[in-house]
Amino acid sequence: MPQYDKTDVERRMKGAVDSFKSDLSGLRTGRANVTLLDPVVVEVYGSHMPLSQVATVSAPEPRLLSVQVWDRSNVTPVEKAIRSAGLGLNPITDGQTLRLPIPDLTEERRKELAKLAGQYAEKAKIAIRNVRRDANDGLKTDENKKEISEDDRKRLETEVQKMTDEMIKAVDEAAAHKEKEILSQ
Repeated sequence: MPQYDKTDVERRMKGAVDSFKSDLSGLRTGRANVTLLDPVVVEVYGSHMPLSQVATVSAPEPRLLSVQVWDRSNVTPVEKAIRSAGLGLNPITDGQTLRLPIPDLTEERRKELAKLAGQYAEKAKIAIRNVRRDANDGLKTDENKKEISEDDRKRLETEVQKMTDEMIKAVDEAAAHKEKEILSQ
């Protein structure tokens, strides 16, 4: 059974890019976006749950998020989770609804967010390179087992490198776009 599987390599690389893009969507750009609260985890019913499993998040205005908590007893834990998530948001409680005004970003905070986007990009590139390394190791194993020739291994390694370059380019483009979006507010 060959160690190298092109579809698996492609799937894992795309997974790293998709994960990176979802991380980027959580970075605040001064506009209300429901994905901003995706990383918030609430401690309710004795376990940790994503905010989306205990409340509905909406963006009724460009600079306001609204969190409708389903169970009244969870309002305080949800508020606490949002405050401690490090997003710089201060919920205003109104019954079972939390209103989150999105404050203007300071120049310093913009630079921090742009730097964070760069760090996310670097993590994604490392993940992609790790997939490349695994694929190349698999190709060498296949060659040693005489399942593929040296020429096939070299051709497939070039193919893997081409995939790697494409994925890293996608990460760079997404990061540049996000940095521009953050800094141009």
